[in-house]
Amino acid sequence: MADGPYFDKREQFQKIEAAMLPGERVLGVFDMKGGGTGFLGVTSLRIIVYDKAFARKTKSMVSIPFSRITSIATEDESGLLTGRGFFGSSKMELRASSESFEFEFRGADKAHMAHDLILGGMVR
Repeated sequence: MADGPYFDKREQFQKIEAAMLPGERVLGVFDMKGGGTGFLGVTSLRIIVYDKAFARKTKSMVSIPFSRITSIATEDESGLLTGRGFFGSSKMELRASSESFEFEFRGADKAHMAHDLILGGMVR
């Protein structure tokens, strides 16, 4: 990420970039696993969840300021054979106020990167 923000797909990055407030920067945009799961954008001020709802056939963009995030968790995938630990999983859960969001990334490395970006925003 030294050369700029990380992103999986340019069109997803452009959607997040179009939603920026003055002074806000895109830090990363991560494509999610599974049909209709959309993508997650992490900015200098908030996370943005872009989701496609199957039943309603609509798309929505949800902004969650870092100040509203109460916890972030990764799944522990340690075991006798894998031995991978907390950052060996591609799954992450985020709690904001009374809502919980679950994300499955396209790889443990991307989940770890998103986790660190979000945690960095929470503790600033």
